[in-house]
Amino acid sequence: MSTHHIWIVSPASARANNGNWQSASRWARFLRTRYRVSISQQWPDNDVGAPPPDLLIALHARRSAPSLYAYTQACPQRPSILLLTGTDLYRDIHTDDSARQSLRQASALVLLQPAGMDALPAPLRAKASVIFQSAATLRPAAQGPRRHLDVCMIGHLRTEKDPLTFMRAAALVTAPAARLVHIGGALEPALEQAALATQAAHPRYRWLGALPHGATRQRLKRSRLMAIASQMEGGANVIIEAVCSGVPVLASDISGNRGMLGDDYAGYFPPGDAAALARLIDRALAEPDFYELLRAQCDARAPLFAPAAEQAALLELVDNLLHKANLGMTS
Repeated sequence: MSTHHIWIVSPASARANNGNWQSASRWARFLRTRYRVSISQQWPDNDVGAPPPDLLIALHARRSAPSLYAYTQACPQRPSILLLTGTDLYRDIHTDDSARQSLRQASALVLLQPAGMDALPAPLRAKASVIFQSAATLRPAAQGPRRHLDVCMIGHLRTEKDPLTFMRAAALVTAPAARLVHIGGALEPALEQAALATQAAHPRYRWLGALPHGATRQRLKRSRLMAIASQMEGGANVIIEAVCSGVPVLASDISGNRGMLGDDYAGYFPPGDAAALARLIDRALAEPDFYELLRAQCDARAPLFAPAAEQAALLELVDNLLHKANLGMTS
């Protein structure tokens, strides 16, 4: 194993159990096959006396900006990677000075899907690369006769995920067996109240709150469809987990989702359009040919999301950055 030390800064913690934490945790696991890896919510951490790492990986341009700034000031010759989230690409780098500074300071930028490249300032695209996230493949659940056909949405209740569109669709879906199941913790009180009110008014809608990652994947695997209504996404883990479980996706037509599912995908609906989402749900549950089209299109994307491909791309990027840094130090 290499003696190099890599530090991952993830503002999201394991307790948050969101997509950013899943990314940080998975990257740490991949990198530990070759390097010594630390992971924390900031750098430097409490262990002030520890020597700086050989490479810093920061998730989130705005929220990790203090850590990235501290590292580049303390270790100007050492490389850093900035993994860009959806709120980075589609909001913060256009409005926040610290996020823009992070873009300039990082040695390399990583996007989670190719459509995100258009959101970057043109001069910075040369140091950006795309690494698709991955998920272990789960054998699809048997699709025999069921009392309920679950359409699940996975994501904490916050504005960017637009859970209200999913809730409103519950009042508009007509398929008798459809049940709209939402998994995710309440991060905004108004959305929590909306979920409780929707559940009381519409029996086909169920809000399960936050569940452990393993339990969430099993719920997803047993679902007939997965819906993602987000207003912005960098490259949603839940899309990958659905595809790798054989569950077709219904997705808001935004750049981050197009980058994951392809421009020709048949399961898009306009962002915020609950009626369009409800029509897609009804159609997918009523028309076997349409359902099979969605599943075939998702299956065709699955090789992009293989863990071996993500690990190889990440290790290649890290190896190259450390190699260049070592050459610079010895020349």
